[in-house]
Amino acid sequence: MKHFIDINDLTYEEILDLLDLADKLKKQNKTGIKHKVLSGKTLGMIFAKSSTRTRISFEVGMYQLGGHALFLSNQDIQLGRGETVADTARVMSRYLDGIMIRTFDHQDVLDLADHGSIPIINGLTDLMHPCQALTDLMTIREHKGTLKGLKMAYLGDGNNMANSLLQAASLCGMDIAIATPADYGCETTCIEQARSNAVAQGSKVIITTDAREAVSGADVIYTDTWVSMGQEDEKAKRIKIFTDYQVNSELMSLADSKAIFMHCLPAYRGLEVTEQVLEGPQSVIFDEAENRLHAQKAVMVRLLSPDSQI
Repeated sequence: MKHFIDINDLTYEEILDLLDLADKLKKQNKTGIKHKVLSGKTLGMIFAKSSTRTRISFEVGMYQLGGHALFLSNQDIQLGRGETVADTARVMSRYLDGIMIRTFDHQDVLDLADHGSIPIINGLTDLMHPCQALTDLMTIREHKGTLKGLKMAYLGDGNNMANSLLQAASLCGMDIAIATPADYGCETTCIEQARSNAVAQGSKVIITTDAREAVSGADVIYTDTWVSMGQEDEKAKRIKIFTDYQVNSELMSLADSKAIFMHCLPAYRGLEVTEQVLEGPQSVIFDEAENRLHAQKAVMVRLLSPDSQI
């Protein structure tokens, strides 16, 4: 694994390796076992978009592994004043051991990888959110004991989260049903990739506008905000369009009785999900949030210290 940009760049075996390592790192962290395998390593973190979970989990993860994380906003580096991504990549490659970037344009991440000489981690773009998708696989397996044969239902906006979940679930043999309004679906390329993955894994990809169809018999119910960063001007319009995709007790009742509810956060209570579901016994959102730390530590170990034995 040279970079971590897109879940679909990984094989099923590579995903399982990352999940196994994440599980081990989580268990050992809770029992006081420390690993300093990234001692002397530095991760540059470029943030064009603000964050709670991404910034804290990467900084803490690097600290726990013995390395150092350097926060870089657009106001801190020349990228925000017109320096090209290519030049930024070549300069930062002379100083750092890796770069994590959270930004709008997915092409910026690809350009960093093309022009730099160090590992690049996609912390989020408008197209993909692979760190969260890996975390979600970890959380599902933690609660369900397996991935293959499960059904995930995603409701709402066909955004970066939905695109990455399509790839992640289909690569791991999960059925995935995506329910969105007609004009708010996932990227066509991601749907095609997922369908190809599903054929190889013997699973199903269901694309629908019917939320009830998607959640029927599902083992995992997932949603995300209806208004992502940069879409604030569309808030009133989006709330009206997405009303029928709210995850509430009625929709949860159509899923498997042992289904879990997931959300990548931040959640807007009373919009995409009700308070009753978010704080209910089926919700695993804070386990999910915690697992960002452990899943990303696994990614950093594999990229920045691939020969480490943990």
